[in-house]
Amino acid sequence: MTSTIEPEVGKARTRKEDARLITGRTRWTDNITLPGMLHVAILRSPFAHARINSVDTSAARDMPGVVAVYTARDLDPDSAIGMPCAWPITPDMKQPRRPVLAADQVNFAGEGVAVVVARSKAEAADALEAIDVDYEELPVVLGLENALAEGAPLVHEELGTNKQATWVFDSAEAGTGENVEEAISSGEVVLRRRFRQQRLVPAFMEPRSVVVDPTGTQITMWSATQVPHILKTMTALTLGIPEHKLRVIAPDVGGGFGGKIAVLPEETMAVLIAQRLGKPVKWTETRSEAMQTAHHGRDQIQDITISATRDGKVTGLKVELMADMGAYNGLVGPGVPILGAFMFNAIYKIPAYHFACTNVFTNTTLTDAYRGAGRPEATFAIERIMDELAAELGMDPLELREKNWIKHEEFPFTTVCGLTYDSGNYEAATAKAKELFDYEGLRREQRERRERNDPVQLGIGISTFTEMCGLAPSRVLGSLDYGAGGWEHAAVRVLPTGKVEVVTGASAHGQGHETAWSQIVADRLGVAFEDIEVIHGDTQSSHKGMDTYGSRSLAVGGIAVVKAAEKVVDKARTIAAHLLECSPDDLEFEGGKFTVRGTDTSTTIQDVAFATFAAHNLPEGMEPTLDSEAVFDPENFSFPHGTHLCAAEVDTETGRVRLRSYVCVDDVGKVVNPLIVEGQVHGGLAQGIAQALYEEAVFDESGTLTTGTFADYLLPSAADLPSFVTDRTETAATSNPLGVKGVGEAGTIASTPAVVNAVVDAVRHLGVNDIEMPCSPMRVWSAVHRGRTDAGGVGSEAGGGLGSIDASGGAQ
Repeated sequence: MTSTIEPEVGKARTRKEDARLITGRTRWTDNITLPGMLHVAILRSPFAHARINSVDTSAARDMPGVVAVYTARDLDPDSAIGMPCAWPITPDMKQPRRPVLAADQVNFAGEGVAVVVARSKAEAADALEAIDVDYEELPVVLGLENALAEGAPLVHEELGTNKQATWVFDSAEAGTGENVEEAISSGEVVLRRRFRQQRLVPAFMEPRSVVVDPTGTQITMWSATQVPHILKTMTALTLGIPEHKLRVIAPDVGGGFGGKIAVLPEETMAVLIAQRLGKPVKWTETRSEAMQTAHHGRDQIQDITISATRDGKVTGLKVELMADMGAYNGLVGPGVPILGAFMFNAIYKIPAYHFACTNVFTNTTLTDAYRGAGRPEATFAIERIMDELAAELGMDPLELREKNWIKHEEFPFTTVCGLTYDSGNYEAATAKAKELFDYEGLRREQRERRERNDPVQLGIGISTFTEMCGLAPSRVLGSLDYGAGGWEHAAVRVLPTGKVEVVTGASAHGQGHETAWSQIVADRLGVAFEDIEVIHGDTQSSHKGMDTYGSRSLAVGGIAVVKAAEKVVDKARTIAAHLLECSPDDLEFEGGKFTVRGTDTSTTIQDVAFATFAAHNLPEGMEPTLDSEAVFDPENFSFPHGTHLCAAEVDTETGRVRLRSYVCVDDVGKVVNPLIVEGQVHGGLAQGIAQALYEEAVFDESGTLTTGTFADYLLPSAADLPSFVTDRTETAATSNPLGVKGVGEAGTIASTPAVVNAVVDAVRHLGVNDIEMPCSPMRVWSAVHRGRTDAGGVGSEAGGGLGSIDASGGAQ
């Protein structure tokens, strides 16, 4: 029997969400206004490190419209409340208490010291100026190496150290590979480089916001969060609220990029204040607060050693990492570098590997997950040093990569880290990307420009990447001491008229779940796309879930939807067989219709739904419902991959970089909706390119954020980016029935090294082997100037290449 219904999966449908999201005609948290609602404003420390001698709130209490003013002593008299950290990466990891409000000491500029509650937002903000705080400044420690230096000021005196933890993976000890020290000592070529991952601000469109209503039988919290279920559980645990008495709603959320996975002091504070006053309260941050106090991302120093034979076979990789945690541990911040630990080997067959990460406290805004979370950092390092190795060996960088990557016939492949990559075809993606890019033609043009000493040089950048996403098998997270699992929940409810409601625990913040989930269920049940409604983001209607991050929504949450839909079909089959007086085994189901095999006797799933609702003629013992739910816990990560190629023109006289062309061919497994995939890739590319060329969070010597506005923190616009050429290859994942892989972070992970490799490639012949990100005109010009004048012939930005290579392969 052949269906004439066109499949929904694979169709480029415009998103159901777009009508309300693009026009802004929806409910954001800050749109919510409740009767009698009060407004919260927070007084934040201007100092990065200071003792609080006193806080005088008396004048603020008398300001117009002010209802209450609280200090830490008022909200948390016993200093018992600390914000949660869900990822203690080692048993001895240092966990300083992060208070809701600072009581005795502030540890970063922007930490909350007091809070005003008033009848309007303006009155609350005005009253902040009347609070008098007596600060005693303390020495500030900034920079990873400074913080670890002997005699450095301590962020938390009681810890006796600024070292938060050290986490180590060694392939020889783990039994997954050879000894890296032996590989390096015997390497024919050994290359050492230091790379710097600058600090970034998530810069989501919608600032963070929370509304708490304590007036019902439950406390209801609306929050601009990626993680309503995690927020509910963590808030209940932190404050001792019975979990069934707390409801968390994430309305439409205007971007997250990892910046909204935290459990915020402001959310906890709003609950405490609402409970105390018995009235609804709202806090919405200003953009300046978002830049200063929403967690930051990246901020690592990477010391990389790679060994190889002279014909280009990589024999060993050693990674020594320092990661800046800021002043406190984030919800998952300590584990972000650990996610990267499993990706430094990337697509390559590296026989020996060692990774060591030291996390460090400094007097800065804390860091946590930011789009890609550890994997962009790892991909940057390995793709940069592969280019460096190619230059040292005099090889084409694509040739070197192909010599070392896993061939398509070798999948499934167990890596030196012990992960099993289930599927992939790096050759196909690269071949298609080279053709679209005109790789050979651009190489010819590059040679011509060099021969004529053109002031504008052409560079070609390469990034052949993979990532682990679809976070994650719960048992793997457990082995890494993560505080939760990686499963996801879904329910499919069939209404009496045959329309369908899908409930998902994956809470969207712009990814298009309502559209993609409708397409999946339409195919599985044979119900029209328009007849499906997707419900998410409310812990009362979607009572189970692990939320959205780590490119897990489709590869985990979408599979839970599939499993629930399959259960609906199984129930409907039993009832349909009863109605048609046949065996369930004799029924075929296709296009929403049950047909007795070999006949034209049939019934639709809509007819079955109404018969189930009526319950007049059901099989003995059958409950009158088709509704089903499922929980999916993946057996493995998913491993999307791709080849990204960038052509950059670099003006050697001004340092200006212009991206001339950018081609990427990604393999994200089976594609549910090509439009959504394109949108995710384009957005990811913009963020990765922004790290390479534009963005950097900078603190001055006193710990003040000097890039606290969009006038100082540079974000690219569409005018600053090229028109991307994107395409796909498709190797289905074997770890889930849809064959899907993640896509949300791929563009960000791959694009940063592609762009930096292009910039360096353009001026390498001028004595430059690295330029620290972002590759601003000043940094590029300075690197070129030093390269031309350096007697050694190798120029590098601070944090760049550490040495040339001697004849024996040892670093000088």
